[in-house]
Amino acid sequence: MNIEELRKTRDEIGKRRERYDAILMVCTGTTCQARGSLALVDRLENELIKRDLTDRFLVVPTGCLGLCSEGPLILVQPEGILYTGVSEDDLADIVKQHLLQNNFVDRLLYRLEGKAIANMKEIPFYAGQQLLSLRHRSTLNPEKIDDYIGANGYQTCYEVITGMEPTEVVDTVVRSGLRGRGGGGYPTGLKWRACREAVEKTGNHPVVVCNADEGDPGFMDQAILAADPHSVIEGMMIEAFAVGAKEGYVFVRKEHPLALRRLSKAIEQARRKKLLGVAIFGTDFSFDINVHRGAGAYVSGESSALMQALTGRPGEPEAKYVHTTERGFRNMPTVLNNVETIALLPAILEKGPVWFSSIGTGDVSKDPWNGNTGTKLVSLTGAVKNAGLLEVPMGTTLREIVFDLGGGLPEGSELKAVQLGGPTGGILPESQLDLPLEFDALSEADCPLGSGSMIALDETTCMVQLAKFMVGFLKEESCGKCTPCREGLVAMDVLLRKIASGEGEKGDLDLITEYGQTMTEASLCDLGRSAATPVVSTLRYFRDEFEIHIKDGKCSAGKCRDLISYNIIADNCTGCTVCVEACPENVISGEPGKPHVIDQDGCTRCGICREVCRFDAVEVR
Repeated sequence: MNIEELRKTRDEIGKRRERYDAILMVCTGTTCQARGSLALVDRLENELIKRDLTDRFLVVPTGCLGLCSEGPLILVQPEGILYTGVSEDDLADIVKQHLLQNNFVDRLLYRLEGKAIANMKEIPFYAGQQLLSLRHRSTLNPEKIDDYIGANGYQTCYEVITGMEPTEVVDTVVRSGLRGRGGGGYPTGLKWRACREAVEKTGNHPVVVCNADEGDPGFMDQAILAADPHSVIEGMMIEAFAVGAKEGYVFVRKEHPLALRRLSKAIEQARRKKLLGVAIFGTDFSFDINVHRGAGAYVSGESSALMQALTGRPGEPEAKYVHTTERGFRNMPTVLNNVETIALLPAILEKGPVWFSSIGTGDVSKDPWNGNTGTKLVSLTGAVKNAGLLEVPMGTTLREIVFDLGGGLPEGSELKAVQLGGPTGGILPESQLDLPLEFDALSEADCPLGSGSMIALDETTCMVQLAKFMVGFLKEESCGKCTPCREGLVAMDVLLRKIASGEGEKGDLDLITEYGQTMTEASLCDLGRSAATPVVSTLRYFRDEFEIHIKDGKCSAGKCRDLISYNIIADNCTGCTVCVEACPENVISGEPGKPHVIDQDGCTRCGICREVCRFDAVEVR
């Protein structure tokens, strides 16, 4: 495909869409699909056919629209009207009332304190966002390359390949201040420059690799691949041109079938359009991309372990004195960036480094390490009203994300802490939420940004249980190659289990801290070096909660089963027998209409009785 054909397709798509009175964008992200959004697409199309309206209205399945807690979502463009919690029974009303009578379907609108908000941009969750890596999520069908071209896709890549020198592209990315969004925050342009230097030194051919082996909660990279796979392809083409690579790989774990399918389809479409392959745009630049399905090991997300897994070997890390940019995949100089980093590249090269560096914080004009420029994807989950995927300028405070965009916690709940950055991330108490979303500021607080996943925790969260869960997960995911990580996680797990069961001893917390320091200083890879972070940060801010478990044998959150008991308050119990029917151990007894009792010897403290009781008659002691 030459530039004339590219621009012709872009113009045709634009004119075609202008013919429609409205376009109905149906979210087909993972969460909405799980709630039946694909059926909505088919049913909505049939509704338009039945009413002979297909020449006036267009249905487009799109990527994740972000507000996952309110799905399935339908966005009516160009008005920007968002419908939430849509079912198949609602579609006829959307067509009749909205499309034909121009009256919004009030019951499907987002509500804030009882007030309906129709326009997507006026909903607080969206109002505070700025979309760069997800800039196309509400405008195109991710499975149609023409939709991406219609959004000016691949135009920037053409300009770069035909109008810039590779070193100029590298310098542009350096001056933008873009730092890797995979967690480490290493300046992307400096990584590319190091790769070029290794190529000049060794004469080996470079390779570019996209790290989509995402195991953290939220799956931000997968959302990009599923919503806008062509932006990742275009970004990889730009970085391949910059470092001189002819082959690229995307490493995606097999648990992400939607991202895998849409990416694979997008690559095939790009090949058919001759946007991948030999002599792209009639130049001497040739490049192609292959998809590698990862087995699902968490450690494979680490750079050197990923290089091993990419060749079919077990994902085990190597010593860091050899950098991937010097000797990576098949011992060739390799540039490894994550999905979000790559998806930002077309926008940076289109609008320039000054524009990108004006977003976020810090001055990178003299030092690319000196800032946090651009935007960052955040997966906000847990005890918040608005859970989902959002994109905000770097420097946005955690408090703004949780309370302004996330809507705060449900009435009656209080925020205790946030867990940031996935299983190897840290814990911050509510008092620290004014910290900005920045690499260095969060690292100094023992809570590295990591992937950007954020879990809001309410007052019912036990910090000992949380630390035990994180360590247990990492213990299973450790490759076991190096002693500090392998043995340190096992030792930590033993101590945390002791504390959670009320058998903790004086000195256990100091021993945990010592283990954490050893792991951080001596582990082979970043997983081992950061594996102690959730425990260290939790001890830093919630040490008193651990000490209560040890000294008093109590769990203040009422979560550690060995330290609590469930009891029925006789004055509140109506004898409705709901708890009797729900109890899996059959240890609740009593006559109908009279107070019941729980046999403590047989109770497993699962808490089901408390969940089903409608009269607050079950208490935790």
